[in-house]
Amino acid sequence: MKRSPREHLSKIGRIARWEVSRSAGMVDRRTAILGILALLLVGSVLGGGLLAGGVALDRDIYRVGVASDSPYYEPVERSIALDARDPDPDALRDGDVELLIREGGVLVANSPKGQAALSEFRSSVRRYNFERMQAEENGSAAFPVVTVLQYVPRTGALPEGAFADGGDGQDGFDTGEGGDGTDGADADEAGSDDDDGSASSGSTGGALGVPALSGINPLSGGGSGSPADIQPPFPFGSLVLAFAFLVPMNFVVQAYGSTMLNERINRRGELLLVAPVSPGDIVAGKTLPYFATMLGVTALVALGVGGSLVSVAAVLPIALLFLAATFAGAMFARSFKELTFVTVTVSVFLTAYTFVPAIFANVTPIALISPLTLVVRDLQPLESVTPGAFVFATAPFVFSAGVLFLLGIGIYREEDMFTQRSVPLKFLDALDARMSRPRDVAVLSGLSIPFVFIAELLAIAVLFALPVSLTIPLLLFVVALIEEVAKSVHIYAAFESGTFPRVRRVALILGALSGLGFFVGEKFTAVAQVVGLPELALGQAALAPSGIGVFSAVGLLFAPLVLHVVTAGLTALGAMRDLRWYAAAFVGSVAIHTAYNLAVVTRLG
Repeated sequence: MKRSPREHLSKIGRIARWEVSRSAGMVDRRTAILGILALLLVGSVLGGGLLAGGVALDRDIYRVGVASDSPYYEPVERSIALDARDPDPDALRDGDVELLIREGGVLVANSPKGQAALSEFRSSVRRYNFERMQAEENGSAAFPVVTVLQYVPRTGALPEGAFADGGDGQDGFDTGEGGDGTDGADADEAGSDDDDGSASSGSTGGALGVPALSGINPLSGGGSGSPADIQPPFPFGSLVLAFAFLVPMNFVVQAYGSTMLNERINRRGELLLVAPVSPGDIVAGKTLPYFATMLGVTALVALGVGGSLVSVAAVLPIALLFLAATFAGAMFARSFKELTFVTVTVSVFLTAYTFVPAIFANVTPIALISPLTLVVRDLQPLESVTPGAFVFATAPFVFSAGVLFLLGIGIYREEDMFTQRSVPLKFLDALDARMSRPRDVAVLSGLSIPFVFIAELLAIAVLFALPVSLTIPLLLFVVALIEEVAKSVHIYAAFESGTFPRVRRVALILGALSGLGFFVGEKFTAVAQVVGLPELALGQAALAPSGIGVFSAVGLLFAPLVLHVVTAGLTALGAMRDLRWYAAAFVGSVAIHTAYNLAVVTRLG
């Protein structure tokens, strides 16, 4: 009997309310305290760390002898790394201070620490003079030169007006060592003119530019101002964002994975299985409260860092993939020990995948493989998030999450939930559960594209910094390896479970359908053209051999179809027999695929 969408939503809502009441009853005082401490920890990082401009590990590390009536006393007192001491003439000789400030100049201890203290002292004087110049009513006199830092692709043309006439080219910087005080005459200070900040800060543009929420922006500053104020990008801001957004997700998925595995312990979920509710409705109802929790936490973090709704929308696919991977892991694991291993592995991989590329958000389009890069750009006033970049960064996460939920729901049944099979065998069962007809093989091959895309983008991100002559052959091999796994593992699962007869003609048909499905799904990766990834040498190597290229000939466009059909057919013939034959056929397919990729790249230059 077909049910209406309203009935499905009603059942999902009822299961979600039951899950909330059940989970709330299972939370003891100790767990609640740990959760509160985790939230306070995240809040302290967002508040204390960002307000202080970073984690002050070097507080009071350098000792400076300076008199309280010295013009240098206030710069020293304001510095986190400097500790003001009495200017005892013997203190420097005895090693009690690293710097000694006297009327005639600055005495420095003859040691590496003394040189480091001098460098920090210079920076402190510059900051102090900069603050004094900011207080001047005539901002243009205090800051006669204003520079705006704009990153452009290495292979792209510079925008018009990128270089402005800077006069005689002198930077006018003076370290102020010894000097005649800190009255602002050192002109070495850096910063932007706040009195005219509207001209330099700009506003977030782009099709997805929306007003920012209130909060402390960990990436603000350092992009415009006087030349000395320009700072290179530093990963601290991205690290804070990764910590603030992803750490709370780890707590949520731990609870989510536990409740899903609890359904399999001692057959506790049997009542739900016999109820007039579909497995999809059960999983959706049990997942909804945890997704809502992640949504709320993400919104609060975005509010805290000053991001807009774009930041929330960019992080939600990460949360969805966290939940989907944890759900699949809970369906595959046989115990809480195995589930912990799966969730920790997923957490480490997703955290690294989202954080590391975001460090290079202003350097290379490869950074857009991470949705966290969208948050970084959303927080920078001179950057914008385009629809193409948003889809490129988030679509693989969304589709991968959907496929994982689909595989997990396929084994949300009595014969799989309450059996003790290893994780690899459960994975094969999940694949086989989605295949009953030959055309299902093509569908699964197409559905593997998000995982293939993520894996290939990760390979590009790992290898792009190495010499191209070395990494392109290695990348082509990795691409072939990933794609051949995606095209063949479900065929092996189907033969192992007896879904299809072990006949050569059937194997060839399944291989052809797998290659066709993969070829069709592969065309959707053309969104990479939008963000300019093929402009990179590794991007061309990874994507062009698959037939994706604006200027590719018709023959080259369909050549990958022949390749995928041939290699998938070869692995299907091996999978038809046993694991050893499948492994041998797989090695042959990877070799053929790699040779094809090398030939195409060589021909295209």
